[in-house]
Order: sequence, then C-alpha cells, then structure tokens
Amino acid sequence: MATDRGLGVERPKLQGSLIRGDPSSRTTLVAAAGTARIGPQEGENRRVQILLTNDDGIYAPGLLALERRLRQLGDVCVVAPKTEQSGVGHSITFLTPLICNEVFAGDRRRGWAVEGSPADCVKLGIFEFCPRRPDLVVSGINGGLNAGINVLYSGTVAAAIEGAFFGIDSIAVSLEYDDHADYDKAAELAAEVIQQLLEHKGGEPHLYNLNIPSRALVGSAQLRVVPMSVQRYGEHFEKRTDPRGREYFWATNLPPPTAGDEQTDLTALDQGFVTLTALEYDMTRRDVLEQMRNWELRLD
Repeated sequence: MATDRGLGVERPKLQGSLIRGDPSSRTTLVAAAGTARIGPQEGENRRVQILLTNDDGIYAPGLLALERRLRQLGDVCVVAPKTEQSGVGHSITFLTPLICNEVFAGDRRRGWAVEGSPADCVKLGIFEFCPRRPDLVVSGINGGLNAGINVLYSGTVAAAIEGAFFGIDSIAVSLEYDDHADYDKAAELAAEVIQQLLEHKGGEPHLYNLNIPSRALVGSAQLRVVPMSVQRYGEHFEKRTDPRGREYFWATNLPPPTAGDEQTDLTALDQGFVTLTALEYDMTRRDVLEQMRNWELRLD
C-alpha cells in the first residue's frame, strides 16, 4: 500500500468485499482542486452533496472540525442533535414532535439542531433540509471510539446506518477519547479516507465505520481495512453504596476483549492503526434460514 501525498496514510486497494458492484456501473467522480464532483453518468457535473450529523450534538468540536474539511470535498448540510445523544443506538422519535432550530455562528448558518436522535437527524436531513438528495452521509467526529460490539450501541454508527437504509453511501467517524483531542488532525485524516471512498463510489451504496486512535494523530498514520470484532467486553460491575445506604452498580467493561488470531478493528486500533470496516445492517442468518426451511416447523 502506497502512502498518499505525504500525509502518511496508507491507501489500501479498496476491492473485494469492501467495494462491490459492477465497475462499469460506477458513478464517475471528477476531482477538481480537491473537490469531488458527480460526473456525466449522473447527467450533470455538480459538487457532491454531503449530509453531516453526529451524536455529540451540534456544538461538538468534532462536528465543526469535520465540517470544515468536508467543505473542501463538496456542499455540506449539517443536521445534528441539539444535545448529546451518545449511546442511544438506533432510536427514533415518534411519540413526540421533533423541534428543529437553525443554528448560526455569527452571520454564517451552521445548520439545523434537532431535539431528537441521530437517526432522526438523518431522516430530516434527507427529506427536509438538504437542498437535494445527499450523495454521502457522514456521522462524526465522535468523541470516543466506536469499534467492536460498541457499534451496536453507537448513535454515531446508527446515523450512518440510517443513511445506508435510504440507499446512500454512509460513513461513521470516531476518534479515541481525549480531553484535549486534536479534532482538526482527525478531520484531515477522515477527509483523506472519505475522498478515496468517493473515488470508488459504485452503484450499490456502502456503509463504513472509521476509527482513529490518538496515536495516529502523531507522526505517520497508517490505515488498516479490518473486520469488526465480535468479542464481548467483560461483565464486571463495581458494587457501591450511595450516601443514603442504597446499593448501585457501575459497569467497568473489564476484562477487555481477548485478541483472536484474526486482526480486527480492536486489535488494529490497539496497535495504533486507523481502522476502516465495511458494515452490513441486514442481520438475517441466511445459512441458518436455509436449514430452517427443512425443519418442517409448523403450528398445530
């Protein structure tokens, strides 16, 4: 894998299970002065429309840093939760109204703040706020990694999944937690990867999960295309007593997942690599489904 433009990010060959579909059907993307454009196969030459969201809230520094970088790639529409929604997973709001407000930084419109979940934001962004249907949904930068089984709980990843539901290429971006995180550097790395994914954009939409460890922000960063780990975290809880004598429990996630023979997002992140994983939201076990059809299951 070759290092691109001196940024120290190894550019993997995005092929095989990561990028599928007939190459002849792929959308042509024309790069001009660092800006991606949809080419003639779309019927016009126009800038990429990006919908940007997160789960840390519209005022989060990771969102602002990524917005600045993505504006070099295309037109960005920001639709994000009004308040932090970490750990909400793929929840949606349907029993209460979704209140939305425009947010400004001086005279510049930052985007829309939604009193709802990240998935709500993507729905509203696609159908109400984006000037045209997005070519790409980006969720992040999240303050904290979303790797391994944490993908199942993450509001950041859920927003990307929501975009993929609607047939739009989507990517979740997360950075290892640090009180003084360098979001600008992380956004630079993320935009580098996103631009390469746009160059491989095909007729079939894809869903990606990008994680950046703190070590990758110092020196030369390297990228690994790896599967998601399914090793579970520890089930240890600390039992404590509050000032009123009531017992409560605090999850520690210890011991950490054990490393297997295959390199995964967790093992690669532990080694300091930026990780990229292609995800799938269809949870059907088709191999078991075929077996079940021969079980003659019935209701008497």
